[in-house]
Amino acid sequence: MKYHDITKDDMKNGDGLRVVLWVSGCSHHCKGCQNPVTWDPEDGVLFDEKARQELFDELEKDYVSGITFSGGDPLYEGNRPMILKLLQEIKKQFPQKTIWLYTGDCWEHILEYPEMSLIDVLVDGEYQEQLRDTSLYWCGSKNQRIINVQESLKSGRVVLK
Repeated sequence: MKYHDITKDDMKNGDGLRVVLWVSGCSHHCKGCQNPVTWDPEDGVLFDEKARQELFDELEKDYVSGITFSGGDPLYEGNRPMILKLLQEIKKQFPQKTIWLYTGDCWEHILEYPEMSLIDVLVDGEYQEQLRDTSLYWCGSKNQRIINVQESLKSGRVVLK
């Protein structure tokens, strides 16, 4: 898996102060995407042990609320094995930290993915330029949902945050 950036002390991609991993690879290619440079899975830097350690060092900080996975699309087929591994490690080492994940996929298509049981909040749906709304928190278009994953899994219905 490759990535484009690790953002520290981010307040725009989820609740609280977060670290954000911006992965490479996306098959959605949404018109008006804010990060088209991340679409190519071969572009960016190889996610290696040094990058992993950088994420974990940030998560060690008491004031960091958690991690957000964005991109690109963390659930892009080529990213999923590494993302699943990271999610498992983070949940084990930092159970008090929240995990947010942005994807162009819809909840209904991915709720059976093993990754879902490890995520706290999912922002789903492709960005739709004609539905752009700059007044929304944590998403760019009105079709996207901010889903409380754990409550949704328990109740069997979509529970919005």
